[in-house]
Amino acid sequence: MSVARAIPGFLLSVGRRLRRPLDAVLYSSAWLSAAALGLMWATFLFWRVHIPGRLGVLIFAATLCLYNLDSVLPYKHSQHPGVSGRKRWMRRHRWPLAAVALVAGAVAGVLFLADDRLRPLTPFLVHLALISGLYSLPLVRRHGRWRALRDLPLLKVFLIAYVWAGVTVWIPALYLGRPLAEPAVLALFARRFLFVLALALVFDIRDHTKDRLMGTLTFPGVLGVPATKYLALAALVAANAWPLPQMLAGQVLVLALPSVAGAAVIWHAHESRPDYYFALLTDGVMLLQFLAALVVSI
Repeated sequence: MSVARAIPGFLLSVGRRLRRPLDAVLYSSAWLSAAALGLMWATFLFWRVHIPGRLGVLIFAATLCLYNLDSVLPYKHSQHPGVSGRKRWMRRHRWPLAAVALVAGAVAGVLFLADDRLRPLTPFLVHLALISGLYSLPLVRRHGRWRALRDLPLLKVFLIAYVWAGVTVWIPALYLGRPLAEPAVLALFARRFLFVLALALVFDIRDHTKDRLMGTLTFPGVLGVPATKYLALAALVAANAWPLPQMLAGQVLVLALPSVAGAAVIWHAHESRPDYYFALLTDGVMLLQFLAALVVSI
């Protein structure tokens, strides 16, 4: 009997010990940065080319830098944190996150300067960096609140999908000297854009009440949450229906499996879900896309 009573306490203790490192991985954007690396890696796998290690580390570091800079913006910490454990964790670790952003940015900068194949892509990279930086950076003050690109009506999910597809498809294409208008590049870009768009709509559902209170018009605010889910599912279907050149039927089926997981995440999403649902599962679907591409490439 004493052993039976001790087991729940032991499991609770283990859970508490695991929660700290898991919180750090998820809320410091390390998991999300791994997803960005995974999607870029998947692009190289599609094209049967080894991903350059330097480029992979650069993308991981740059993503880590941008998302942590976004999380430590001063105006964000003047907002009410609400009941989100993620927001409270980020507020408590604001200065460590800023340090991570600076170190990651320095690593990305050094790797960029050291790569002769990346420097000619500077104009293209700058436009993606500008969109990423201005996404949350306060630009104008209206009705007593600072507004960023993400606050333009219905725009933020398209900005996210465009930047992620640009980083994970167009940068590899340009790095390899492939034209952006090449059918194989266009097809993969369209699939990636729609795939990320579907997942970005899940985060609109998560932030539905907060966005409404802050005056940001999003798809859940216009269409309602159920219709937004159908829109996200339609984006997933369109992503998988877009034909990829030189892909066999069995390979197409394997590549569709992450979207099945994504559809389940979308269907069961609502804003009262725990933070782990969004940070772990929704972002994790992108890593499943990498695993599917890895299987197809074998």
